[in-house]
Amino acid sequence: MKNRTRTVRIGNIKLGGKNPVVVQSMTKTRTRDVVRTMRQIRRLERSGCEIVRCAVVDRRDAAALAYIKERARIPVVADIHFDYRLAMQVLDYGVDKIRINPGNIGEAWKVGEIIKKAREKKCAIRVGVNSGSLPKTKTVRYKRPSTRAILETVEDALAIFDKHGFHDVVVSAKGADVMDTVAVYRALHRRIPYPLHIGITEAGLPFRGGVKSAVGLGILLDQGIGDTIRVSLTGDPVLEVIAAYEILGALKLRIQKPVLISCPTCGRCEVDLIRIARKVEQLLAGYTIPIKVAVMGCVVNGPGEARDADYGIACGKGRGIVFMKGKEVKCVKESQLVETLFEVIDENVIDR
Repeated sequence: MKNRTRTVRIGNIKLGGKNPVVVQSMTKTRTRDVVRTMRQIRRLERSGCEIVRCAVVDRRDAAALAYIKERARIPVVADIHFDYRLAMQVLDYGVDKIRINPGNIGEAWKVGEIIKKAREKKCAIRVGVNSGSLPKTKTVRYKRPSTRAILETVEDALAIFDKHGFHDVVVSAKGADVMDTVAVYRALHRRIPYPLHIGITEAGLPFRGGVKSAVGLGILLDQGIGDTIRVSLTGDPVLEVIAAYEILGALKLRIQKPVLISCPTCGRCEVDLIRIARKVEQLLAGYTIPIKVAVMGCVVNGPGEARDADYGIACGKGRGIVFMKGKEVKCVKESQLVETLFEVIDENVIDR
C-alpha cells in the first residue's frame, strides 16, 4: 500500500498524496537551441510525457527557457547545477520546478536565496542527490556512495528547507547500482514526507538500461514507493516515456494506452511474426485506449494462450484468424491479417 506523502503541485500536475505516478523525461538537446528543444518536447508530449526537464548550463540556456515555457504544453523543469544565479534567473520565467543538488550549489545562503524566490514564484524544488556527486565530506568518511552517505546528504540538504519552512519539495537520490538505489529509496520512504522522484541514474543504452530500470523501479513501485519516475536511457527520450508506461502498465498502476503481447515464436511458426508484431505495434501507437492486443504465431494455441487479450491474431501457413475476447471472428489470408485486426478494433472501440 502506497503511503501518502505531501502533495506538491508542478504546474497543472500534482505529485504525491493519492495522485497517480507521473511520467517525466528530459530533453537531450542544448536548451539554447530552442527549435530542436521544442521539437523534442513536442515529441515527448505526444508520447505521453507529463513533465519535461531541460538542462541549464549557462545564462543562454536560462534565457531560452522563457521561450520554451511559453510554448510547452506540459510543466517545464529547469535542471541547475553549481550557479545559484541561474536558478534565480529561470524563476523569473515562470518555470514549474527547478532541480538543484544543494551540495554543488555551495553555501547555505545561496540555497536560501533560491528558496525565498521559489516561494515568491510558487515554484517547487526538487532536491536531487546522485551517488556520483556526493560532498567530499561524505566520500572521505564513507569511502563509497553507501546508503548511509546518501541519506545523510539528503537530510543535510532538507535541513535548509526545513529551516526556511519551505515544503514544496520533491526528493530524488538516484544511483547507478539497482539494489543500492532501492535501499536508499526504501529508507527515504520511511523517513521523509516529501514526494519521491525515482529512477536508476545512468542506466545505460535502451535495452540494458530498460531492464535495469524495470527491475529497480518495479521493486519500489510494487512496494508503494515513488510518486514520479524517469527511466534514464542513453537514447531517444521518447523511449524513456514508452519504457515508463510499460513498467507502470505491467504493475497495473497506470494503463492508458494499448498493451501488445506477442509470443516468442517457435518451430511451429510459419510466418515472419517479428515483422507482423512490429507493424501492429506501430499502428497501436495511434490509439489512446487501454486495450490488450495479442500477436500469436500459432493458430493451434494462439487464442487460448491470449484469451485475456481484447483483440488478437493467430497466424498459420498462409492464413490466420482474428479473434476478440478469445473467440474467432474472422479467418483471412496472411497478407490481410493486420488490416483486418484493426478493422475489428475500430468497429468495437470509440476513442482513437
